[in-house]
Amino acid sequence: MNQASSYSVVSARKLGLTFETGDGPVHALSNVDLDVKKGDFVSFIGPSGCGKTTFLRVIADLEKHTSGEITVNGTTPENARKDRSYGYVFQAAALYPWRSIEKNIALPLEIMGYSKAEQHERIDRTLDLVNLNGFGKKYP
Repeated sequence: MNQASSYSVVSARKLGLTFETGDGPVHALSNVDLDVKKGDFVSFIGPSGCGKTTFLRVIADLEKHTSGEITVNGTTPENARKDRSYGYVFQAAALYPWRSIEKNIALPLEIMGYSKAEQHERIDRTLDLVNLNGFGKKYP
């Protein structure tokens, strides 16, 4: 086995997340152990409320675990997010209907301070990537 195939892109050890609510603690994740190696294809399957989305949110640094350890690309979820070392797609549509397709694509680029020229180049490349050339001015 070569080193690249043994590298864990996500590693969790005894990972837990407990939400404190007015009705008492809710144990959303408990003792999760998982290694996802580079090139693995992984599906999380289970009933509603079992923690699938919560676990993905911990990986993406949208929730903070309360116990155990997790690394993403060899670092903390927060550092991986800040380094933009992964992508995250939300379950529900996250497009703003009052912004055109190209303006929706541009939003994170605007927030990150990309120049207009760089925004246009990335928008064109993105539209081309998903075969939506000519649809940039349309609305979702």
